[in-house]
Amino acid sequence: MTQTITLYVDGACRGNPGLGGWGAYVITETEEHKLYGGVPETTNNRMELTAAIEGIKFCPTDAKLIIWTDSNYVKQGITEWIHGWKKKNWKDVKNPDLWKLLDATCQGRDIEWNWIKGHAGHTGNEMADQLANLGADQTLEAMRNASSKAEKPLEQTVVLDKKKVEKDWLLDDPFGFDLIESDVQDDTEALENLEQEMIQPEEMNDEAEVQHELIESVAPDLLNVEHPHIMITPRTKQVHGPRQLILDTETTGFYFQDTDRIIEVGAIEMVNRKLTGSSIHIYINPKKPVGDSENIHGISDAFLQDKPVYAEIADVLFEYLKGAEIIAHNANFDMNFLNMEFKRAGFVALSEVCKVTDTLAMAKSKHPGQKNSLDALVRRYEIPQRDRTFHGALLDAEILADVYLAMTGGQVSFDMDTLTESEQQQAQTARLSVQIELPVILPSEQELEAHETWVKQFEEKHGTACLFAK
Repeated sequence: MTQTITLYVDGACRGNPGLGGWGAYVITETEEHKLYGGVPETTNNRMELTAAIEGIKFCPTDAKLIIWTDSNYVKQGITEWIHGWKKKNWKDVKNPDLWKLLDATCQGRDIEWNWIKGHAGHTGNEMADQLANLGADQTLEAMRNASSKAEKPLEQTVVLDKKKVEKDWLLDDPFGFDLIESDVQDDTEALENLEQEMIQPEEMNDEAEVQHELIESVAPDLLNVEHPHIMITPRTKQVHGPRQLILDTETTGFYFQDTDRIIEVGAIEMVNRKLTGSSIHIYINPKKPVGDSENIHGISDAFLQDKPVYAEIADVLFEYLKGAEIIAHNANFDMNFLNMEFKRAGFVALSEVCKVTDTLAMAKSKHPGQKNSLDALVRRYEIPQRDRTFHGALLDAEILADVYLAMTGGQVSFDMDTLTESEQQQAQTARLSVQIELPVILPSEQELEAHETWVKQFEEKHGTACLFAK
């Protein structure tokens, strides 16, 4: 009978890149095995991948493997993302050598992949973490010994262990999991929290509610900001209630923190299902070529050349967005980029101070099995067409506002709960004042005779009274 083997795999890196180690804790039906190793200069993602590869290679090919990892990068990469990577021939994929090796190692095997929260006290995961650090320790010791034999000063190897390497936002990390410091929040926990906010937004805590209440007074102050590239429009309606911001971004590509950057942000404000007239619109210099993405948004390198970098506008944008409910189509994409950009500018992640609603998830739930792109929803809900030869952040936000209102019950004029008492009275009066006289069309003599003849024929044929008889 085929045996079942459980593996716990983990990686560790002291600096990213920096000294790294990997560990695999293998539990068979009769015994345990502890595998580990290390590399002098590597990244956390590469160590996570190496741990999985070495753990799988150690096990018999006919065994059923149950693998636990605290890296969503590994788990989702091998079970979901890898199919798309293969289709595009691994273009723009980081660590392709290890991904290809992991894919080849998994071929022909019965493997069940599972995610587990790291540093949560689980025995198997803690053991894999200890093994990964042991691999890093032994690699460092080997480096010290080699340095000593070469009669090099010991301090040169000690520096490697103590040196604080500045995180490289663009290295070997297409999904950004390496970029959250371990002493604040590990990568999987951050992703888990963001997903929970998008699927089931929780009630804001007291601090967030205070920020929410203050924003109505803060946002108008932003109108005094004098910046040639930050366009903030004031409210044209006096409204009170929770703020919703329909938001869209344009970027240089699809991979946040993997060299791609935000080049445009647009958001429009809505309160109680009414557009207030307030909006924010900013173009941003990404400090890199926009490349083929220009075919989508039509924004050229020359146009962005004199625009501010994100750090220059981050404080104003953060102040406008914080405390509101962010509504976006495929919100995970926009929030990943915004979180990354704000963190690079020294702010907390936007998802920590905002609720998030994903209209793509709403549409998939409402219209399963159908196309749910923004263009498809515009056609489905008969939203007035706009010229979308190029995607623009503010234009897409305006379109999404129409789609969101349509998906959630139509325009505000039909939502009586949001109308004031005077507005409700006016609406009631308008309905009562409308009097419609329906036209009455009487049959001719010939039509009456024809009807009587048909009724008699029906009764003679069926032997029962006709329903239409007088």
